[in-house]
Parts: sequence; C-alpha cells; structure tokens
Amino acid sequence: MRKMLWMMVSFLATAFAASASAQEIDWQKVDDAFGRKPAVSGDVHRYGFPRTDLAVTLDGVTIKPALALGGWVAFKPMHGETMIMGDLVLLESEINPVMLKLIEGGLEITAVHNHLLRASPATFYMHVGGHGDPAKMAAVIRDALGASKTPLATPVAAAPAPAVDLDTVQLDQIIGVKGQANGGVYQFAVPRRDPVTESGMPITPVGPMGVAIAIGFQPTGGGKAAITGDFVLTNDEVNPVIKALRSNGIDVTAVHSHMLNEQPRLFFLHFWANDDALKLAKGLRAALDKTASTKS
Repeated sequence: MRKMLWMMVSFLATAFAASASAQEIDWQKVDDAFGRKPAVSGDVHRYGFPRTDLAVTLDGVTIKPALALGGWVAFKPMHGETMIMGDLVLLESEINPVMLKLIEGGLEITAVHNHLLRASPATFYMHVGGHGDPAKMAAVIRDALGASKTPLATPVAAAPAPAVDLDTVQLDQIIGVKGQANGGVYQFAVPRRDPVTESGMPITPVGPMGVAIAIGFQPTGGGKAAITGDFVLTNDEVNPVIKALRSNGIDVTAVHSHMLNEQPRLFFLHFWANDDALKLAKGLRAALDKTASTKS
C-alpha cells in the first residue's frame, strides 16, 4: 500500500512539474520559428508539416497527406526542459541533406525507413528526437526542413475537406473507438492499455506523441477505402498481428522501431490495403484483438 501511495505521489509530482514547466515556455517563439500554430493536447504542442507538394500514388490511389504524408514534430515539457519527437516525410534525395542539418543542430535521428511499398514517388520517414530549449530545437528543425521541399510558408486557411464517403458509424463500432475526419481521411487513434515512458517520463497524450495505434481510411469509391497506419506493438504481439492482417487480405509493409529509449520496447508495424471498408475494418479489429489496446 505504501509503495502504491509513493508511486502515485511521485507521478502527480512529475505531472505537476511538467505542467509548471509548460507554463514557463514561451511557445510564441516556437510558433514563430515554424511559421504556424500547433495543435495543443494537454502539455504537448504538435506542429504539422504535411507534404502537400507531393502527388504520391499507390496501386492507382492518390494518397492524401492526412493518410500517409503528414510529417509532424511534438514538444513536451520534461525534467525542466523540453523533449521533442517527430516524423518527417522525405523523398530519397532529401534524406541526407536534412539529416546533416539535424546532426549539426544537435538533434537525434531515431529511425529512417519506409512506411509504404510500391508508392511513386517513394517516400521515406525520418524520426527525430531531442531534449533542450524548444525555440532552439524548432530553429534547427526549420533549417533542416529547408534542405527539403517540405512546404514551410505559413499555411493558408484550407478549403473545407470533402465529406468522408464511408459508413463511419459502423467503422467506429467495428474498430471500437470513435474516429474523426481529417483532410478527407477518417482516422482512428487506439491507445495501448500499458503506459509508455521515455527516460522515466510518461509519453502522454499518446496520440499526439505518436505512440497510439494509428489507422486511416481514405475513401476510394463504392464503399471501398485505402487503409494505412501503424500498429504499436510489444515484441510478443508482432507476429500474431502480422498473421491476423495477412489472413484478412491486408499487406504488411514494414516492421521497425521509431524510438531508442522507450519502455516497454515497442515495434511499429505498417500496413496497406484497398478494398471494402467494412471488410478491412473487421480485419483490423482481428489484429487489434491481438494487442493490449483499449476498446470502448
């Protein structure tokens, strides 16, 4: 009982310290460095860098940025400074110039890999991390992205996205959580039941920090949808999920890590299919049932 009480007090003290630290940060300097406003969730500020300049096709589907081309960087107060995590979407020719700028600026590269197969042009994903002054890290990331063709001008107000032509009520029921429309894509973020920590600090909220199971449905007509995203898995879940997806006609396109020091050790499994949306949702649900994920 004493141990549980101590753990609760310790967690609350950490959360309070993070909240106080978040209030002390001059977020306007970070906004100015990026030339855009963040999405704020709790104490996390997440900045989006979608590759709206690219026309990427896969199996005849033109991929919307919200489905698989949405680069981002998230800032979270941690231990008196700020931790960043991010996922930058790059062309092959952009990888080394961007990486060099990040290294010169003192940030970490935690992964470089593909998420999709057969896409044209091929896209790669560079995961980044770091700790320090948020405005300085933002300036490094802005400079690094300048070595790519990632759009960096202040985003103009986007036109209303087309309605998602899918039975979203049934999709919600099958997946087991409430999805949301974003940029013509219907997205799900399914949290894991077990907490994820980085350097002893809880990585929360899990969706904005990239450690929730992410699933996107992009309508392709006639009740069909292209799906992709990533499952966040512990080592013992990887092969059961692979088998569940493949037995339901869903391609597994990558299995790899995104981070270096997280606990528990996590693996990220990416997938792709274009078929009847409800059929695919049932296949995804079968895979989710192999994980320690939440279901409402």
